[in-house]
Amino acid sequence: MAKKSLIARERKREKLVARYAEKRQRLKEAGDYEALDKLPRNASPVRLHNRCKLTGRPKGYMRKFGICRNMFRKMASEGKIPGVTKASW
Repeated sequence: MAKKSLIARERKREKLVARYAEKRQRLKEAGDYEALDKLPRNASPVRLHNRCKLTGRPKGYMRKFGICRNMFRKMASEGKIPGVTKASW
């Protein structure tokens, strides 16, 4: 499991991106790059990183399910993800 501080930092960034999204869009359309520079760095959506919703793991993230590959495998084998079965042929 990831450190709680890293998970909290990522959530804080998500909130900041959401708060400044509209203002950022207006400034981009107007071409006011000096005002864009004055926005907080963490308000940029590029700085976000996908993390597992269960463990906070940053790598092996499966976008469709929102969890990492480890949790996906565990939950799929337990039958907790509908429509997902282990391949056999």
